[in-house]
Amino acid sequence: MFVFIPRLWSAAAVTLIFALLARWVRGVSVSGAVAGAFVCFVLYAAAGPAVLAALVSVFVITWIATRYGYSRKRALGTAENREGRTASQVLANLLTAALFAAASALPGRSLFLVATAAALSEAAADTVSSELGQLRDRGVYLITTWETVPAGTNGGVSAAGTAAGIAAAIIVSAVCGLAGLLPLKSAIVALVAGVFGMIFDSFLGALLERRNRLNNNWVNFLSTLAAAAFALLLAGR
Repeated sequence: MFVFIPRLWSAAAVTLIFALLARWVRGVSVSGAVAGAFVCFVLYAAAGPAVLAALVSVFVITWIATRYGYSRKRALGTAENREGRTASQVLANLLTAALFAAASALPGRSLFLVATAAALSEAAADTVSSELGQLRDRGVYLITTWETVPAGTNGGVSAAGTAAGIAAAIIVSAVCGLAGLLPLKSAIVALVAGVFGMIFDSFLGALLERRNRLNNNWVNFLSTLAAAAFALLLAGR
């Protein structure tokens, strides 16, 4: 217990710095900074500095993707608020990772860490694929029927957006491996599960979000949960 106390202080300090920086660059709103601080604290306290490296990679990648082509996205009406993502958006993308990181204190730590990494990889992959896919003039197809749809359509996918999403998942999973959160084999599992979650997100968007049965936050949360569950399935075999 006494060994754990210094990590709590470190987690508190890192959380404050991360939240302030995220707000300063307008990656998150005030409420988003509070939610991000909660997630950061749980991740760091439960899994240590290695998972912080993964979280930072997710933030940097998604921030760049969100800001890229912002003027055009705003003209299309698909741009994120300039003040950054709100608490509900932050939790929709990162709560699953925080929950599985917290669960890593239980027996089966390695499995829960793979699930954590998969959820982070999915969050990055989905955000990047969506943000960059919105900039396409053509080549966007509804994932369930493959009919051509306008960029930004829920459930719409493109080769460029999908490739960008996979690249984002590769980066986050690689960071997890290089930082020492996971061994190489588990990092590959997290990558595969993250890409699976990104595709699952598109199906939810086409089948449920387009029909207003789920909003985007629920789609994002369920997709990170699906990625984590798939990682558990693959890693436990």
